[in-house]
Amino acid sequence: MTDQNTQHPLAMLDSTRAFIAAPRRMLIDGEWRESETGETIDVINPADASVLCRVPGASERDVDLAVRAARRAFDDSAWSRMKPTDRERLLLRAADAIEAHAREFAELEALDNGKSAAVAEALDVSMAAQCFRYMAGWATKIEGSTVDASIPYSPSNAYFGYTRKEAVGVVGAIIPWNFPLLMAAWKLAPALAAGCTVVLKPAEDTPLSALRLGELLQETGFPAGVVNIITGYGRTAGAALAKHPGLDKIAFTGSTPTGKAIGHAALDNMTRMSLELGGKSPVIVLPDVDIERAAEGVANAIFFNSGQVCTAGSRVYVHEKVFDRVMERVAAIADSMKLGPGLDPSTQIGPLVSARQLDRVLGYIDAGHAEGARAIAGGARGDGTGFFVKPTVLVDTDHSMRVVREEIFGPVLVAMRFSDTDAVVKQANDTPYGLGASIWSNDLAQVHKLIPRIKAGTVWVNCHSLLDNAVPFGGFKQSGFGRELGRAALDMYTETKSVLINHA
Repeated sequence: MTDQNTQHPLAMLDSTRAFIAAPRRMLIDGEWRESETGETIDVINPADASVLCRVPGASERDVDLAVRAARRAFDDSAWSRMKPTDRERLLLRAADAIEAHAREFAELEALDNGKSAAVAEALDVSMAAQCFRYMAGWATKIEGSTVDASIPYSPSNAYFGYTRKEAVGVVGAIIPWNFPLLMAAWKLAPALAAGCTVVLKPAEDTPLSALRLGELLQETGFPAGVVNIITGYGRTAGAALAKHPGLDKIAFTGSTPTGKAIGHAALDNMTRMSLELGGKSPVIVLPDVDIERAAEGVANAIFFNSGQVCTAGSRVYVHEKVFDRVMERVAAIADSMKLGPGLDPSTQIGPLVSARQLDRVLGYIDAGHAEGARAIAGGARGDGTGFFVKPTVLVDTDHSMRVVREEIFGPVLVAMRFSDTDAVVKQANDTPYGLGASIWSNDLAQVHKLIPRIKAGTVWVNCHSLLDNAVPFGGFKQSGFGRELGRAALDMYTETKSVLINHA
């Protein structure tokens, strides 16, 4: 890596370099601490498989300390008595701090996750800042309602009823490795706006941006214990957090199998939960489309973030009249994409997050070939020591194949042709998932007929995976329940209390 003042494509800020070089610790009750066991986890740069730094591997005891700190902050500290306007002000300061350090966050994401720093700065960091700013506005707008009581078995009608929306309490938030900073914002911002306290566990593969965010939240003025950040493996720290009886709410984003395990653990304590889980999102291309625009949209839907997106458009159904032309162009786009490290501004597709994920994706490609699929682009590992997979397009696929039915979470597209609209709707819905879908067409009458028939939490039209902080996001079926973003997110972090007063 060269000095930040040169024009070398792998230059990075001195502050980013200093953050990585400094000892990394966990944030518990306003203090930065090692794990009680002394265990550490190597943080790997997926672009070259080198060790960036080490972070603590939290034990069950560390998790307990963090939950207890969050409980004290919720029950006893100034946080529980803070005016909504003051919570709003802190969240706005946090948004400003994220924006002020945007390039640093982007570089940390590129080093830790592998994604393009340019894309991370434009998308991940800007949306994270906007999420804090958007949710800040809701801190002063959480409200209940009044009720005119009519109690049939009471001779008097001297009753006044109303409801209160109150913070649910202590939240355990477990986030994935594909959008580390953004997912932290999606959990922290609404929870803090509602008045909750949080124990945040980032993925063991990508903990750095969450730890840097913790530093900024301290500098911003959040009281000790309001936000605690523990680093550790999912099987130890994550499991201990999910089953902790001191939590009032667990918020998880990740795979469906892990979400099910977390749900079972939370249920034993009747812990409230929201789960944003996996997907196998269909992309439907109708015959009236502009070929170039549709092909670019299909390619972006799957290859963005190296396919490591829960809503990735990993199944494409193209009408037989345009199938060959659309897929020829998608394959050409895939073959033209430059693989490289996220700090290189010319990189179009970065590495997968880990060696484990690399093996998983290559295993699916091999399984697809074994079941009869044919690669018209990619289909192999990329060059170099990093965890690269070439953008892959598989044709001659059908719904009996694992690559069509299972979530791959990599840059692998499976393509199928269709002739009948009713049949393609059935195929699109033939999955246990229901997170996202997109329709590509200029025939809005047809589009409006299709939208209510697609079983997915979000349906995009002539775009894919676009998000807005005001628009709720979540899934149907085994893609989870509960909603992130929008006003709906506040419902996930509040309880409704009913009050009835006899004023006779």
